[in-house]
Amino acid sequence: MAVTTLRHILNVAFPTYGATHRLPLRVHRAVSVLRRCRTGGLGWHAVKYRNGHLVDVRLNSCRHRACPQCGWRKAEEWLQRWQARLLPTTHFQVIFTVPTELHILRWWNRKLFADVFFQAARDTLVELLAQESVRPE
Repeated sequence: MAVTTLRHILNVAFPTYGATHRLPLRVHRAVSVLRRCRTGGLGWHAVKYRNGHLVDVRLNSCRHRACPQCGWRKAEEWLQRWQARLLPTTHFQVIFTVPTELHILRWWNRKLFADVFFQAARDTLVELLAQESVRPE
């Protein structure tokens, strides 16, 4: 059974998808690089010993952050750096959303909208955390 790779999926599906959907130029560039990763399209380099003898010829990689072959190491290092900065405690992520109907207000006065939104979020959290049933034990 053949292994399905990101490059295979992009080679099969993206030409049609990219032609039928409006995508930013940066997406087309990224897909182009990912489709050519470790193929002759990005060239090759020779690996040699100090005495000049040829050891191996290797295909160049794309080094794109979204590439599962190239970008995973940098992503892992970034994640480890952030994990080292975190406090050793339990934390929670709280997400507040705004109804679609109010998005137009944000366009007209971003600062006022943000001020009101964050104050409402703060008040909500203070009220919830003040309730006895919500407090962690």
